[in-house]
Amino acid sequence: MIHEIQLKTNPKMIVGLKGIIPGGVSAKDFSAVTKMTEDESKIILDEFTQNQIGTKQDDFYYFEEGDKLKIAISLLEKGLPIDEISIALDWKDFEGLTAEILSSKNFAVMKNMMLTKPRMEIDVVGIRLGVAILIDCKHWKRYSMSSLSSVVKKQIERTKQYVAKTEGAIAVPVIVTLYQDKVDFIENVPIVPIFQFSSFVDEFYGNIDQMKTIEKD
Repeated sequence: MIHEIQLKTNPKMIVGLKGIIPGGVSAKDFSAVTKMTEDESKIILDEFTQNQIGTKQDDFYYFEEGDKLKIAISLLEKGLPIDEISIALDWKDFEGLTAEILSSKNFAVMKNMMLTKPRMEIDVVGIRLGVAILIDCKHWKRYSMSSLSSVVKKQIERTKQYVAKTEGAIAVPVIVTLYQDKVDFIENVPIVPIFQFSSFVDEFYGNIDQMKTIEKD
């Protein structure tokens, strides 16, 4: 899904990320946000739409939630600097693409689910075939093992609370990160780079016995 994008490497693509907003934007609007010329804006916008990111109708370019992160991942894979790319992203972009991938694979999806007593928020929940994937999105920082271990423990606790409050729930805690080399595990909880999340979901049910699964006692 993500690897099909073949954007030309252009440093102005990073600046262009700031102008990608859901809904319609003209080259003039885009240039006002990005401080590029209108001609530069058209080149960048056309490059996006030619790679099936957004659509062009008349003089407007239309983008969806998740498009910005698709572009960012393509630029990361081409070796452009993660620190510059991350500045142009926010947590909504990251959660949006995670949810979009699950939805495209026929999961029922909820974002920003609030639990009470104690109050906890789960970034993305995907449910299919009676199993819930509970995702904590950690974007654009490189994490040490100790900080990732802390993140995992918190997500396990959220998952236990979700199961306790949801009749018949079986749930798997998962951490999705912006950039790392491969899927890793801490306490049998998968740490998945977003560019591998699509294939992780495809293989999820075949590998579920290797993951931490939480259900009511």
